[in-house]
Amino acid sequence: MLEVTELAVAYGDVQVLWDVSLRVERGEIVALLGANGAGKTTLLRAISRTVPVRAGTIVLEGERIDRSPSAHVVELGVAHVPEGRRLWPDMSVEDNLRLGAYPRRARAGASSALDYVYAMFPRVADRRRQIAGTLSGGEQQMVAIGRGLMSKPSILMLDEPSLGLAPIVVAEMFETVRRINAEGTTVLLVEQNVRQALEIATRGYVVETGRVVSSGTREELLGSDEIRKAYLGL
Repeated sequence: MLEVTELAVAYGDVQVLWDVSLRVERGEIVALLGANGAGKTTLLRAISRTVPVRAGTIVLEGERIDRSPSAHVVELGVAHVPEGRRLWPDMSVEDNLRLGAYPRRARAGASSALDYVYAMFPRVADRRRQIAGTLSGGEQQMVAIGRGLMSKPSILMLDEPSLGLAPIVVAEMFETVRRINAEGTTVLLVEQNVRQALEIATRGYVVETGRVVSSGTREELLGSDEIRKAYLGL
């Protein structure tokens, strides 16, 4: 479904990614693991075409997109939920959600998509008229994910969805990601909570200083001494 090959990305003269390759098959949850500053967020930005690519290729459903405008990538079914939620804080919850249905592919079904999001997140439904900036961190994250779902994506890219949330909310968030995937949406997940990410992931890639240094199935990564010591504290 998604294949990244030998990707290189730089911010000006500072190169951030070197020869990164990965694949995401339809129906998977694939986790991108690694420390802060490893390049995981940049990789998602490159796929969603919000940062330029220096070299390499990105192919989605057989179409090369590494030179495509970001609006076209969204129309192809890529939804990127960024780190930090990035809601419009002075707008209502429902208005934030409806803006997620801006792509042409989603406009006709916006009402049914909104019903789906409210069924997925009952607390968001209860606060639909509330100003988004007044929500708790967990509620804002639900709205951010819901906004991504409004575009009816074929692949949902989540950047640190558990960041800054209370443990009980984190557990709920991961269960929601599992449910979204079970209902047909492929997920590419950037997450520092390695243990919980691997509990729901099909496969994972470990990124260090802009390079993929390890990859494997959930079982292979959880069984790796290197992963257990570096990321699980075992």
